[in-house]
Amino acid sequence: MHRREVAAVITYVGRLDPRLIRTNAGEARDQLNTWHELLDDVPMTTGQGWDVREIARKRIVSSPYPILPADVAREWYAHRRDRLARHTDPTPMADPDNPQAWRAELLAARDAVAAGQAAPAAHRGITAGRHERGLKGQSAAVDAYIPAAVRADLAPYRPARAAREAAIAAGGPDVLGVPCEWCHAAEGEPCRRRRITLDGAARGNAPRATAHPCRIDRALAARPKASVA
Repeated sequence: MHRREVAAVITYVGRLDPRLIRTNAGEARDQLNTWHELLDDVPMTTGQGWDVREIARKRIVSSPYPILPADVAREWYAHRRDRLARHTDPTPMADPDNPQAWRAELLAARDAVAAGQAAPAAHRGITAGRHERGLKGQSAAVDAYIPAAVRADLAPYRPARAAREAAIAAGGPDVLGVPCEWCHAAEGEPCRRRRITLDGAARGNAPRATAHPCRIDRALAARPKASVA
């Protein structure tokens, strides 16, 4: 800000907080010099949501202490950092083989954003634009937690889960969607081989490839019944 703009800011905050008013000519001059020294690189207003008067008003309302020029300067630097953090450098129009011109254009764009002369450039969405042919099928395969080809290779090592997926694909019930009353397997866990000794103690805890019959019956009962037309 120029000295005239700084003087206008001091006059404005003096109306809001009379403690800042200086009636002595020497004190007023020193106050103006101090504020101008700290706010020399702070703009009065920008077209991107910055206004010194609004910052000063909020500061006076929120703090019982007299506002200082350093308070306004800190708000401006925080405003600059936030804008630059939301900015993505666009590809310069300069020749890439000319690193000086390339760098100068990047710095000029950043300076314009930091000074409030231009809005931050946001990231472009990766889904913007038209999709290429075959991309939908690739996206479906990638979006799956485990692709179909890998799932088929893992089937011999996950017999219970493979049986569950095959049953669901065939229209059967999700047997692992309910707990098992026989082996006390939790929902989502395969059934266990539960063996009871003569004294009533449980032995054996190997997972089963198939669910217990009572669990299958419970899964069938838990299926939503189809409405009859």
